[in-house]
Amino acid sequence: MDIILTRFQDIIAQITREEYATMAIVLLSILFVFYTYLLSRQQKKLKITLENNLKVFQKAFDLSDDAVLILSPQNKVIYASNAMVRLLDLKSDFLLKTFISTAQIKVKKEWAGLNQFIQEHRITSNNKVRTYPHITLKISADDEIPVNVYLDTIVMEMPKGVLCDVISIQDLSKAKERSAADFKHPLTHLPNQLQVYNDLPAFFSKAHLEKNKLALMLMSLDNLSRLRSIIGDEQANDILKKFATYLETLTKNANVSVYHTFDNHFLMTVTNLHSIDEAKIFIENIQKKLATFYKMDGVHLHLTASAGIAIYPDSGNIRLLLDHAYKALAQAEQEGDNNITVFLPEKFTAAYDELRLHSDMPGALSRGEFEVYYQPIVRSKDQEVVAAEALIRWKHPQYGMIPPDVFISLMEKTGFIVKLGQFILDEVLKQQKRWELFNFKSIEVSINVSMIEINTGEFVQHVEKKLAEHQLDPECIKFEITEGIAMLNEAQTVKYFLALKKLGVGISLDDFGTGYTSFGYLKKFPADIVKIDKSLVDYILTNEEDQRIVKAIIELAHTLGMKIVVEGIENKQMVDMITSYGCDYLQGYHFSKPLPVFEFQKLIR
Repeated sequence: MDIILTRFQDIIAQITREEYATMAIVLLSILFVFYTYLLSRQQKKLKITLENNLKVFQKAFDLSDDAVLILSPQNKVIYASNAMVRLLDLKSDFLLKTFISTAQIKVKKEWAGLNQFIQEHRITSNNKVRTYPHITLKISADDEIPVNVYLDTIVMEMPKGVLCDVISIQDLSKAKERSAADFKHPLTHLPNQLQVYNDLPAFFSKAHLEKNKLALMLMSLDNLSRLRSIIGDEQANDILKKFATYLETLTKNANVSVYHTFDNHFLMTVTNLHSIDEAKIFIENIQKKLATFYKMDGVHLHLTASAGIAIYPDSGNIRLLLDHAYKALAQAEQEGDNNITVFLPEKFTAAYDELRLHSDMPGALSRGEFEVYYQPIVRSKDQEVVAAEALIRWKHPQYGMIPPDVFISLMEKTGFIVKLGQFILDEVLKQQKRWELFNFKSIEVSINVSMIEINTGEFVQHVEKKLAEHQLDPECIKFEITEGIAMLNEAQTVKYFLALKKLGVGISLDDFGTGYTSFGYLKKFPADIVKIDKSLVDYILTNEEDQRIVKAIIELAHTLGMKIVVEGIENKQMVDMITSYGCDYLQGYHFSKPLPVFEFQKLIR
């Protein structure tokens, strides 16, 4: 080792001063090239980051009337919207240049340069927005305009996170400028949908830059229209106002904003969200509050709400996010009260194109795409199949088997439900005739009917004509109408159903227990059968309140001379319990799912 060290020292000693200088220059050159390479990479990365951010800002703000400016901590212009460029007459090469403006701001009767105002009021942490309403901006000596100024911050990747200033100036001088009242809902005074459109760009941009999720949560109070017809406008409006007041308390959290967008629709935006589950928990807490939220005459009115959630970036960009929240809400409402649906692209990419379905409906009948399925109804005492419910299915050439909850509501909206109803009646009567000719066991088939069909004014005559055409006993069919639909027009419903009863056709009140029907109304309604909705039996094995309600309905129906069908039977324990209450008939997947006719008829051979 000593020999090696001595030899190294000898070599060093032989190097001249000139050679030292040459080595130093070479080493410095290498370091300079390496530094230049690193700097070039850093600048390229910074350029890409800024270009990406600029695209986001352009999407978010360039269509807005508000003037938006984003400055770095060194007062460099990161972004200026089209409105800001016009307002301050910025030069075309402003980007990444130091922001200098001759404009002045007047706050509390004191004038200050816009630059000075921004520096003095700069937010030093990522806090809530600072607002300076109705102050004066002087662009030039003879050009003063009233404005609202908002100061906020966003964390930008530059390439590491830094806190940048966001300055938003709202010009109040425009003739087209709406009054503040135009941005409030007239009943609850919450911000309305116009305000949503104003606020969304900033929420979107902030979420993108800070790499957080932004949730749009659209809530709808279930059955409010029906409830309004029962308790009146004043009480229904009071529910909305009190609900709005409760939602406002949630805005104490700086990340939450609340809007009353339409009638019974409320929108909440939540920034700095970390997961989809967090959004669902937020809504679930509101749903729990609603359950005991409102008292009427000293009694809690059980309220529910459905919600659709769209989350950026999972659910799409800013231009689609609100649309996706509405689609998610529509899906949640179709699935029943108190539901939550999150819009996820993978879930909705196979979603049904409403326009396509609408155009395909008329030809679908002639092409044989619709098929009637039958779900057995059994007698509770011996579980023998004694009846069935006819359920329509649509086998679409593109989408495959489409669930009824997707196409039935569309058919009701378009009026096509009338033709579909006629098809179902004809198919059921044809099948009943076949079973009669081939000596199958005689059963009664229930057919669902909507008020749209009844309101044609020709429904009863059509039923009478078809029964005569197929030469069938009217007792072979029964018509079902849901409790909620029956309540919409009591007098008309009773009138038409009494006419059907005169023909000898049976009547069934479906989904009983989901609405607000009084027992007094049940006495007036000409029903032979009351069908208890599955929502009352889902938890009947453990829920004593549901047990008491089901018992009471069965006893009341029997007192009025009606029979009872309980839907949603899933297991033997439910069969035993509900049979012990004196229930007449049972229906559910414990016995059978809805079946195509060739499978169903094996049960009645």
